[in-house]
Amino acid sequence: MTKNAASPAHDDRIEKLDPRFLTTLRDHVHRTLRTAILSGRFAPDERVNERQLAEQLGVSTTPIKEALRQLETEGLVETLPRRGVIIRFNSSWAEEMILARAALESMIAHLAAKRIGADAALAIEATVERMRVATENGEADELISLNEVFHDQIHVASQCQYLSRMIERQQFYDASIRRVIHSDPGERLKAFKEHAAIAKAIISGGTDQAERVMRDHVVRSGDTYLDIIFKKKEEI
Repeated sequence: MTKNAASPAHDDRIEKLDPRFLTTLRDHVHRTLRTAILSGRFAPDERVNERQLAEQLGVSTTPIKEALRQLETEGLVETLPRRGVIIRFNSSWAEEMILARAALESMIAHLAAKRIGADAALAIEATVERMRVATENGEADELISLNEVFHDQIHVASQCQYLSRMIERQQFYDASIRRVIHSDPGERLKAFKEHAAIAKAIISGGTDQAERVMRDHVVRSGDTYLDIIFKKKEEI
């Protein structure tokens, strides 16, 4: 039986939950564990222990069990006889997730270019300008926030309902990974140029162009994510 290398007392891969979140504890435990898995803080095929997780999060085992059941329906973990709960998230799984997100985001961008109104166009232009300033100043935290705003504005402009719900399952970057990505000046500049191209295509009504540049952006940034989470670990 494989055991975690780090003891619960010294395992800092996940943090204790903020007491303010206790009213919706199950959802926050699920979100915290999901983020930890998708950020590569657990190795593929690693066994996780419910009691250790409960200690690390400062909660009882009940919300841990509920969260793990939900994660199992998502395919991120699997419960095996005599082995317990095993992490199933790996590079192949992540690559498929990235491609799924690229397909959904590109179709949303296509529809945004087709349906965008004047107010939505002005909002996107303003966000891109703020991205330009944050990129020049190397403000990683600001870029993380603006990236979320930018994509949310595109979703609103697209007037999508079904696709917007589907894309929620494909949100897998957390702030720590985005911060690593945006700490690189070259990566910041690439991302800004791609966001500016996406905005230009959507605002001008270029549906096919918007679809293409969005897909290329998501795939390229996804490849960067894979390199951070998996390839560098393989080199160690």
